[in-house]
Amino acid sequence: MDSSVVNLSHDGISLESMRERFATDGFVVFNNALNDETVTTLQSRLEEVLRGTYNRQVSPDKVPKFNSSSKSTLGCDSNSNQKSKVLQIINIHKSDKDFRQLATSQSIGRMVAELAGWEQGARLAQDQVWAKPPGAPPLVFHRDSPYFMFTPNDVVTVWVALDDMDDELGPLEYVKGSHKWGDGRVGSSSSFFQSENRKLLYSAAKLEGINNPESTLEIISMKGLKAGGISIHHGRCWHGSGKNRSKDRPRRGLGLHFVPADVRWTNEAKCSRLWRDYIPTNVSDEELANIDLSEEDFPLVWKRTQSAT
Repeated sequence: MDSSVVNLSHDGISLESMRERFATDGFVVFNNALNDETVTTLQSRLEEVLRGTYNRQVSPDKVPKFNSSSKSTLGCDSNSNQKSKVLQIINIHKSDKDFRQLATSQSIGRMVAELAGWEQGARLAQDQVWAKPPGAPPLVFHRDSPYFMFTPNDVVTVWVALDDMDDELGPLEYVKGSHKWGDGRVGSSSSFFQSENRKLLYSAAKLEGINNPESTLEIISMKGLKAGGISIHHGRCWHGSGKNRSKDRPRRGLGLHFVPADVRWTNEAKCSRLWRDYIPTNVSDEELANIDLSEEDFPLVWKRTQSAT
């Protein structure tokens, strides 16, 4: 799954213009990046992973509690009274061949490195599936960068739509230009799902000196993006999404988080619940700076010496 399947054409826009748009807005969008067959395969494989079937014989780093007896998509019966929850999978690429192929696509890695200006290339740090059954709550506006404890501290996220992003599904939304803001607010993964999903965003905007953010921020919705469409955003770009208001339709998306090819761990990573298991125990701060990241867990997706594919 690479250049023959992943289509990141610029629609007549030069790569330099794409870089400028990324630098100005904090995100760019590629319509129809994946064909229908690929999307259908990924949808099917997601269901299999949720039901505990891993064709790479390894479990993801995190899988949600799931009603595997249900035949419905995402295990949610729209006729039941069960409370719908957002289903999160971390590092599905470790468990599934098709997701692994997508996550390590050289075409995607090259585009990320070109947009971000990474001289050495791009490395996959993590992937996350966010799947919303009908009625699932909104995702709080946040930034990705604070959760990735590497140096240099650059992060770029590729978001893949696995459903047509109609308004009622709660499409991803970006705050245009917010990647240029300071670090006044960070947030916590423990508060990702709240009914007031813009409260933290508005607080951060006010600290940035933006008056009346409720009416002045330019928030761009991915409404209308078809399944197989891709957006690429700066790790400091504020983004979130609304509730899935549909009665019977899932809202599935995949986030691929990339870092520069030559990153090393920060000292804080040793104490992080998210990263500490990847670091040898009792390693000194000086030794930490020389530890190479595992190619299985953090594959080098594209490096500058590779030819474009």
